[in-house]
Amino acid sequence: VTEFILLGIAYVSHWKSLIFIVFLAVFLMTVIGNSVIILVVRLNISLHTPMYVLLTNLSFLELCYTSITIPNILSGIISQSGVISFSGCIVQVYLFTSCATTECILLAAMACDRYVAICRPLRYTAIINRMVCAFLVMFAWLSGVLNSTINTVVISKLNFCGLNSIERFYCEGQPLIRLSCSDTHLSDILATVSAAVFGVSCLIFILTSYLFILVAIMKMRSRSSRHKTFSTCTSHITVVILYFGALIFMYLLPTDGSSEKMDSAVSMIYSTVTPLLNPIIYSLRNHQVIGAVKNMMRFRCSLKSSHTCRGGHTA
Repeated sequence: VTEFILLGIAYVSHWKSLIFIVFLAVFLMTVIGNSVIILVVRLNISLHTPMYVLLTNLSFLELCYTSITIPNILSGIISQSGVISFSGCIVQVYLFTSCATTECILLAAMACDRYVAICRPLRYTAIINRMVCAFLVMFAWLSGVLNSTINTVVISKLNFCGLNSIERFYCEGQPLIRLSCSDTHLSDILATVSAAVFGVSCLIFILTSYLFILVAIMKMRSRSSRHKTFSTCTSHITVVILYFGALIFMYLLPTDGSSEKMDSAVSMIYSTVTPLLNPIIYSLRNHQVIGAVKNMMRFRCSLKSSHTCRGGHTA
């Protein structure tokens, strides 16, 4: 096998124009939304805190997600072909696995940040300082690269001599392993270990953190204090539910033919929908981000006004 057919792209050929517009709109909105988040945090000194450093890395990760998948989908829709070369598929698996691993750890790091901020507020600056934050970010990205490298190298060594159709819009590790005609024992073990270490363990860590956070919030006497404190976590909770909910739904389903199309649809949630919704969720539920955006807009308007006034005065 020298190429694979992505059946997800082939299925939408009947609604080519509509699907192309939808994916293009999703891609543009995702790029703009996450770029705005990164720009706002970078330009506002008040947002140079561990929480927002982690948020900018998450936004950059979402840009990577969509850049890996959607451009290839758009190209396939235009050419009316879901064909992707073997090397192109392996590269996509490598990048996608790296991003998925990194996101799990970043979401866990953000849960840790919320736990310390709420349960250990007096020691927050001592525990979550710049060095610790930088370590968490570096650990997340390096873990993604390392895990992806190990899994992808093993997958690339498999023999593919039969079926070459993948029920996806893009290449993923598990569907590719199921197409192999050689022994996939090692690949299956690595995939299971990877899911356990970076998926299940991160989810358990997040749930445990929020259990302690919930206990701390319930101990607060003031109802307004409880509401205000919990509101700082709602954005992160929403993203965790969307991302891990899609992963759990997809990987707990039996791997028979009836679930393949459902897996393809669910996989689009954490690869395209979640990156699109992340900036919206964090913007609408975060007053600091909204305030920073408004200040940037006011500053830009004032610069334009002063420039117009100077130009009129010179004339």
